[in-house]
Amino acid sequence: MEIVLGIVEKLSKLMQVVSGAALTCLMFLTTADVIGRTFGHPIIGTYELVGLGGAIVIGFAMPMTSWTHGHISVEALYEKWPKNVQRTASVATRLIGIVLFMFIGWNLYKLGSDLRVAREVTLTRQIPFYPVAYGLAFCCFGQILVLVVDSIKVMGGRHE
Repeated sequence: MEIVLGIVEKLSKLMQVVSGAALTCLMFLTTADVIGRTFGHPIIGTYELVGLGGAIVIGFAMPMTSWTHGHISVEALYEKWPKNVQRTASVATRLIGIVLFMFIGWNLYKLGSDLRVAREVTLTRQIPFYPVAYGLAFCCFGQILVLVVDSIKVMGGRHE
């Protein structure tokens, strides 16, 4: 089990690095565009690049955010429940998340395939959409791995 935990954690960290790199690129792009606009030379397609990059930033940050429990959680009522009910609720919510991300990931994969076949691209820069859709599908499947491992940890009493 420790090997699986290590693999999922390393994958999540790698995906977080991709997210951070994309965010850094977007920050530099936006800064360069603002400076360029000041001098009458904007960067063409910045809006498209920021939109696609934003999807990459959010998608690739999801697994590590879940791994570290960095998401918002309302625990006021939850903490008053008995431990076995807390554990059951934790596993149930993770199972719902697994089903949800399977559905989203599969549909993003299908969307990517449709976009690839149709050769859909952005208007200004002619950037294909399908790699982003495939990337987000991959992120959903990474999120599923985190939720599965987390469910196993909760059932084993390792954490809530």
